[in-house]
Amino acid sequence: MQPVPLPAPTLVEAVPFIGLLGSIALFPIVAPRFWHRHLGAIALFWSLVLLAPMVPHDGVSGAFAEAWHALLGEYLPFISLLFALYAGAGGILIRGGPGGTPLTNTLWLAGGTLLASAIGTTGAAMVLIRPLLRANAHRTRKFHLVLFFILLVGNAGGMLSPLGDPPLYLGFLEGVPFFWPFRHLLAPLLVFSTPLLGAFWLIDRRSAAEAPAAPPARPLRLRGWSNLALIGMVVVGVLAQSAWQPGAVVLLGQPIAGEKLVTSLAFLALGGLAALTTPRAVYEANLFEWEPIAEVAKLFPAIFITILPVLALIAAGTTGPLAPLITLTARADGTPSVPAYFWLTGIVGGFLDNAPTYLLFFRQAGIDAARLDGAPGDILRAISAASVLFGGLTYIGNAPNMMIRAIAAHRGVRMPGFFGYLARAGLALVPALALVSMVFFG
Repeated sequence: MQPVPLPAPTLVEAVPFIGLLGSIALFPIVAPRFWHRHLGAIALFWSLVLLAPMVPHDGVSGAFAEAWHALLGEYLPFISLLFALYAGAGGILIRGGPGGTPLTNTLWLAGGTLLASAIGTTGAAMVLIRPLLRANAHRTRKFHLVLFFILLVGNAGGMLSPLGDPPLYLGFLEGVPFFWPFRHLLAPLLVFSTPLLGAFWLIDRRSAAEAPAAPPARPLRLRGWSNLALIGMVVVGVLAQSAWQPGAVVLLGQPIAGEKLVTSLAFLALGGLAALTTPRAVYEANLFEWEPIAEVAKLFPAIFITILPVLALIAAGTTGPLAPLITLTARADGTPSVPAYFWLTGIVGGFLDNAPTYLLFFRQAGIDAARLDGAPGDILRAISAASVLFGGLTYIGNAPNMMIRAIAAHRGVRMPGFFGYLARAGLALVPALALVSMVFFG
């Protein structure tokens, strides 16, 4: 579903989007208490900065029509899926298992990377981050566990299905076949994750040498089988969208595909059912909190609204103000540059959130999901891989990152600020990303 373009886009209209992203990056560092208390109001403020000047010209209904379009067509399917996975996975409790040794930690990350494409990066992160931290409670240095967990389980692992990561789900909603990511992104995932797992093992071995001995292994127990069934129903719902297309439904003047609406409502219901039926003792044992998903729910309406002028600027192509950036995606002869799409999508997505960035470059490239042979498929492969793999570059690069950060901080892990995390993540990511670029997009 194409967004409603803003008339005569100018760079000034992108200020609310830039201001929102700057707020996400800086407020948690300079005013963390104010940010956590008022982040919803800050997000609303930047939305109104964009919409309020339109009221005198278009009227209230006209100004807010575009916001409603973004909320209905993009935000509702996005947040409903995240909510269902978050509520369902939060009610799955894993007890016992091996102590935190370099080998078991590495295997845990590898298994989580594979699991993420089946139950989503959000689901896998919520299920696995707490047992990993519990198994390593004896460690004094634990940030590297969280960093590589974000890079692999919270991001790269979602590379093989639309259910795995928000950008690929948005691509699925744009018509990309469900199994396209598995067929075209499996090899890049293996090339990316193998050196990262090796680097993690080396770092963790050094950390383990400085810590007390790991506790003995205990029998692995899982509680929350009903929640696993609910997540299975979410998977069925995602698959059903490509098989059942009843047509568009108009709500308050804006159309939405019927399958999007029905599955979004179903996901909200499944998430609500998980919240109502999960025993409180399970949530308490997981140290489960609603705050991480609440932050995402408050911030992303503003992201999807304020990004509309940026989408319009992208749509203006080489005749618009972003012509210098768009020109970088083409070679001297005018043909698309696949490496440029990979690095631009990744770098922009790492700082702007990878879900809306995926849409930016998907639409700028003029990709038709019904025709993915040849150059369009190569470009989509680069955009998809970059959106997922660069997602762990910053805390705002992907929706699960902030959730993982909040859980780790609550568990006593000293998490660095925005720029401190960026520096450490960049050191880990750049070599693996360069390898992927050289092998697949050179």
